[in-house]
Amino acid sequence: MEQEFKGQVVVVTGSAGALGRAVAARFRAAGALVVGFDRVAADGATVVDLLDAAATRRAVDAAAEQHGGIHVVCNIAGGFTMGETAESLSSGREWSAMFDMNVTTLLHIAAATVPHLKRTRGAMVNIGAASALSGKAQMGAYVAAKSAVIRLTETLSAELREQGVNVNCVLPSIIDTPANRKDMPKADPSRWVAPGDLADVILFLASGRARAVHGAAVPVTGLS
Repeated sequence: MEQEFKGQVVVVTGSAGALGRAVAARFRAAGALVVGFDRVAADGATVVDLLDAAATRRAVDAAAEQHGGIHVVCNIAGGFTMGETAESLSSGREWSAMFDMNVTTLLHIAAATVPHLKRTRGAMVNIGAASALSGKAQMGAYVAAKSAVIRLTETLSAELREQGVNVNCVLPSIIDTPANRKDMPKADPSRWVAPGDLADVILFLASGRARAVHGAAVPVTGLS
């Protein structure tokens, strides 16, 4: 399985973040050519505003033309915030931010990449959240947005599986990133999900070994 993705082109959104870097590194080690998209020019990422549908499509089409297609899409881009109670979400600030970062970006990248995935009979893996399986105090916007990611994953799978495209998502708990360590200095990060471990699950779902898995939401929760 060392070169399982040899000759395949893999798009990783949010590729400059901690999880995005881990996913990109795993795919490169497995032989893939990785095309990274992010808001910042770091770690070789192409700068793309995924909230701009037209710009997203141009970047995807350019990558497909340059490299001869797209075989895998990993939607790592997203974000987290919390604090507002449900009664205050009508202000729209936190609600809009969470849906923009987690849902609109997914919709735009799906619209741009699905035509290419149909041609290659490829795979898409999205990032949900274990916390989205139930309501959480002061996390209503985030939980609702990540719940939408799960439902959209199931919908895309139902629409694309007969055309040979696998679509699944992972549901991590807290990921061991520098930002989370800074925000939770008293927590035990050994109980969190290491980015490399989550990347391994993503690679499996993107591989031919997961050809019988469709529309799954796979919990990846470490010891938390």
